[in-house]
Amino acid sequence: MLVRGEALTAEAGYGIKVRLIKYTEDGERLIAASARLSLSRKPLDSLLSMPDEEVETWIRETLVRGHFSPWEHSSYTWIVEGCTRVCSHQLVRHRIASYTQQSMRYTEGVLRDAALKAAGILGLECPLKPGKTQVSMRRAFRCYYEALSRGALELTGEELYDLMWGAFLIPYRRGSEEASAAALQATASAALYYKLLSNGISKEDARFVLPLMVRTRIIVTMNARELIQSFLPLRLCTRAQWEIRRVAWALLSVLNSVHPRLFRYAGPRCVLQENLQRGRPATLKELIEGEEEFTINYCPERIPRRGIRGCLLSAFRTLERR
Repeated sequence: MLVRGEALTAEAGYGIKVRLIKYTEDGERLIAASARLSLSRKPLDSLLSMPDEEVETWIRETLVRGHFSPWEHSSYTWIVEGCTRVCSHQLVRHRIASYTQQSMRYTEGVLRDAALKAAGILGLECPLKPGKTQVSMRRAFRCYYEALSRGALELTGEELYDLMWGAFLIPYRRGSEEASAAALQATASAALYYKLLSNGISKEDARFVLPLMVRTRIIVTMNARELIQSFLPLRLCTRAQWEIRRVAWALLSVLNSVHPRLFRYAGPRCVLQENLQRGRPATLKELIEGEEEFTINYCPERIPRRGIRGCLLSAFRTLERR
């Protein structure tokens, strides 16, 4: 679901949000004009003033010809909030992009919120902020440690699950044995983190004890070419890890709301491969609804033609699942 505010936002589930912060507003027209410029002597102003129908035509032309260099002129900056370090480690493998991630070397991130919530439940009075002196910081960190360590001993698995949800992404069903064990582990690791800080260990060394399920925030800038040729095809696919797949589908819904002429053709690798051999590219909607059929014998993951649409439907329904 898209929410319009200061930025376009899509919910990815599990407490993860994707927000489009800034983008090249005339990106579609700029891509079409750039494509025409490579073949035309007309002045740029004339190319930029082409009718909307021509914009659509030139975008399709670049797609079917695999002429993606014009797509590099439209860029998109987005933030993923609440994802884990598992997801961010996969995200930064996409090399044609810029990244800025919340540092656990200089900030406690969302761990302090969990510690303060635990203190409130257990009746402890912990400082809202650690303060600026070594004495005040160590005293606050010791209180956070006591709140979390007591919570690990006194609270039930479901209570710990609710307590740590904002700081850690626990992917297992609430109330299950796996969820309770993971919540206990998350609480214990956060408690140990604050114990180390209270003993004078630096944040950059204390963070070693935190599991990958700790939540983070990361800002990403990618151009349209990287999105449609690399990130989206790889990460929308059913073979992608579920968390980054959710991020990709949430991002695609945002991108389609601002530049539908470009991203209606985006999809998993099967969609990209299909469109690169067609005379007229098929939109993701057409392929999902069966208005267009796949013609490739196998997708890049070696699924035969008869099974590709079913696999695509399964990927498309990613955000419908918890």
